[in-house]
Amino acid sequence: MSTPDTIAANLARIRERIAEACARANRPAGSVTLVAVSKTHPAEAVAAALAAGQAVFGENRVQEAAAKFPPLRPAHPELRLHIIGALQTNKARDAVRIADVIESLDRPRLATALAEAMAKEGRRPRLLVQVNTGDEPQKAGIPRAGAEDFLRACREEHGLEISGLMCIPPVDQDPVPHFRWLAELAARHSLPVLSMGMSADFEAAITCGATHVRVGSAIFGARG
Repeated sequence: MSTPDTIAANLARIRERIAEACARANRPAGSVTLVAVSKTHPAEAVAAALAAGQAVFGENRVQEAAAKFPPLRPAHPELRLHIIGALQTNKARDAVRIADVIESLDRPRLATALAEAMAKEGRRPRLLVQVNTGDEPQKAGIPRAGAEDFLRACREEHGLEISGLMCIPPVDQDPVPHFRWLAELAARHSLPVLSMGMSADFEAAITCGATHVRVGSAIFGARG
């Protein structure tokens, strides 16, 4: 695990780069939220980031997040947890119970499971639809061609309030066309949240309108 001082220094550098990217795009620095991706890193790393002023975190696995975050919440009411990994339907209720935002809604069965879980738990985390902008068969996300119909179904058939969109472009392609495509889709559907951009490309995502960027290794170092 990186030391608390290293994590604090890394966070400061990322915040500075976000501010610079916002300035280049003529956007207010406060218009972009940094989601610190703490997957596979211990609770001590999260605590170090919290001590350095970071409040928003992303986790891939519900089980890992459930072990790590609830004990931290009493002392840190500002903490916000995003589930950013592929979500199994049998984990929907657990995700609704612990998450503030679920970024990986990508299929009808999961929409049904989340709607049922929200009714049972009495909690309504914000929801983002994940779009597989590269139509990669190994990757989660609704295919491009089905994205608009799925957004309508989430709202009209499942009664879900969708806050925005998320994508992970193919690693071997220029991410900018993917970011622009997602931003255009969000604009057509009046969706305010765009979660796009990671450690290697978040500045390009900000230029394209990202409201949330997901940065892990540049903050916490190599995966634990």
